[in-house]
Amino acid sequence: MTLERFGIQAVRAIDRVTDIAIEIVLCVMLLFGAYSLWDSNRVYQQADAARYAAYRPSAEDTASFDELRVINPEVFAWLTVNDTPIDYPMTQTGDNEKYINTNAEGAYTLSGSIFLDYRNSPAFDDFNSIVYGHHMDKKKMFGCLSDFAEREYFDSHPYGNLFFNGKDHGIQFFALVLTDAYDKTLFTPVTDPAARQSFLQYALDAAMYRRDVPVSPDDQIIELSTCTNTITNGRYMLLGKLTDETYLQPEEAPRINLGTGLTSREYGLLGMPLWIWICAGAVLLALLWIVIRTVTGRNRPEKKGS
Repeated sequence: MTLERFGIQAVRAIDRVTDIAIEIVLCVMLLFGAYSLWDSNRVYQQADAARYAAYRPSAEDTASFDELRVINPEVFAWLTVNDTPIDYPMTQTGDNEKYINTNAEGAYTLSGSIFLDYRNSPAFDDFNSIVYGHHMDKKKMFGCLSDFAEREYFDSHPYGNLFFNGKDHGIQFFALVLTDAYDKTLFTPVTDPAARQSFLQYALDAAMYRRDVPVSPDDQIIELSTCTNTITNGRYMLLGKLTDETYLQPEEAPRINLGTGLTSREYGLLGMPLWIWICAGAVLLALLWIVIRTVTGRNRPEKKGS
């Protein structure tokens, strides 16, 4: 074998190895991209309030809510912010870590749950009760709290509802505060009655917006807190007071129960099961392989030298 012939074969071998390496990398990237889309969408599905609609309680009927509590006894309340996507069961445990990555059924999920600070009473008889939820895209969990930073949105969403101890309670929102995670005044339950007025004054002075709602040290304050995506360690906090008057929304049309206790909406293409994604990915990979082989000339017979 001449040196020239050897060189040509070596170049062809390197070329083929390079082509195969590129094909493998493209296949891995395609599979990873498909899995990432599927996994991301699953997180959003887990965070959708529609998943829990079948469990929503009322003062007249708590049977479905009791079913959820059998699945997870640490569910104890239900929070609704009227005319927003916030309509979730609420949990509480012995720390503020578990429900960051645990859903209301007790299963691991990045979307977590809406949960009450472990230092607060589940009877909401503390002066201020702190409620946490992730700030997620697509308005999931507490993702829409950032919308309250628009004055018009704040003004047009004054009410909420809190169900606990078998009874509905109204929430009248009176202030939105932009603060940080280290604000000890807002993120600490007030135990000294003498400190209640100073808490209220601090919150009102710090408010981005406030509504002309009478609030006194004798009220029970609900603080809804979530992260911001504009400030490091920033927090939006929507403050309201519990009321005897309820502000219930009109009942929605019943959703179809899928037999798991959960409900579902149409999620479109991204809501397909994983096995469909795998089949679709395999087809795309086959097409990609054919295209690459065609472009690189692997499907054309090699010309013989003269």
